[in-house]
Amino acid sequence: MRVAVFGGGYAGLGVARHLEQSLPADVEIHLVDDSGTHVVRHLLHRAIRRPDVAESLSFPLETLLDRTTVDERRVDDIDVEAGSATMADGSELQFDVGAVCIGSEPEFHGIDGAESYGTVLHRAGDAARIREEFLAVLDDGGRVVVGGGGLTGVQVAGELAALATEHEAGDRIEITILEQGDAVPPGFEDRMQQAIDDALYGAGVTVRTGTTITGVGADSVALADGQQQEYDQFVWAGGIRGPTAVGEGRSRVPATLRLSERVFGAGDAVEVIDENGRRAPAMAHTAIRQAPVVATNLARVVEHRRSDTPSFEPRLDRYRYDDLGWTVSVGDDAVASVGPSVLTGPPAVAVKTVVGAGYLADIGAITEAIEHATESI
Repeated sequence: MRVAVFGGGYAGLGVARHLEQSLPADVEIHLVDDSGTHVVRHLLHRAIRRPDVAESLSFPLETLLDRTTVDERRVDDIDVEAGSATMADGSELQFDVGAVCIGSEPEFHGIDGAESYGTVLHRAGDAARIREEFLAVLDDGGRVVVGGGGLTGVQVAGELAALATEHEAGDRIEITILEQGDAVPPGFEDRMQQAIDDALYGAGVTVRTGTTITGVGADSVALADGQQQEYDQFVWAGGIRGPTAVGEGRSRVPATLRLSERVFGAGDAVEVIDENGRRAPAMAHTAIRQAPVVATNLARVVEHRRSDTPSFEPRLDRYRYDDLGWTVSVGDDAVASVGPSVLTGPPAVAVKTVVGAGYLADIGAITEAIEHATESI
């Protein structure tokens, strides 16, 4: 019997690691990921200012797994009903049960020029590209526009502002976040938004809310009110979309995380409605906590299919979204929401450091966890 896990991000790696502990040794675990690498994306913004940390945020999946077969192919299509996946090279992979955890891709919302001219922070090499473009702007001074004021946009702007300060070029660089919503980051509670806004202001970043981008050219951004925002560097952080391998948009799954009789979904690949009817945000910590639910349910489906009583449906666990708080970096500053408290300054930096080091330790990257913790002190 073969269990296929598609995607080696937070959810996919977590599912595979849990399955290695719960499935019988004769059940094959097959993880398909086109890069063969696990990237710690929630810390990737740090590599913009500290390029040497990029290597400590990327890990060959084979080094994090014991008996899982890692298949470095790109998936074009997954038939969740038939248990078949078509690869970019035209080959097929048949599986008995599986998990779709491919993750997301940048969403450009059909905005003309956004994909052509905007640099995104999505894969391991993107931080180096953003840094290189910014250093070119630093030489003569100029304007940087970040399209989108979500967590990625905020953290990219904060790193660029800090990098400008380190190069004693803060007075020559203008960094502006353009956000369609009425606050940055959208969807957060008021106190958190205010604290982040204050941190951005302190870093010298201008925030323009209620600003809709309608087009992007080679050196300016067109806005819905008819204005043009000129730039020397444009970074796009305007949202995500689900993987095209399972159709357009992010498929909605219930609290059992079930996509079909044989396939489950987790992470950014799907829109999850938890057992209390709440929509789980597409974040690293939600993907991490969904992984054991998917792995448990997959193991029960495997046991059910191998049993002598296949007419009975297996009991499935249900995912409940727990708001564990949020941590946001703004250069060397940070804002953290912990329970009812909103922390700023050194306490928030400490929380974010512990969270980052904790995840690295959980996946077995002990050396990198220690480096992360000591570097941030």
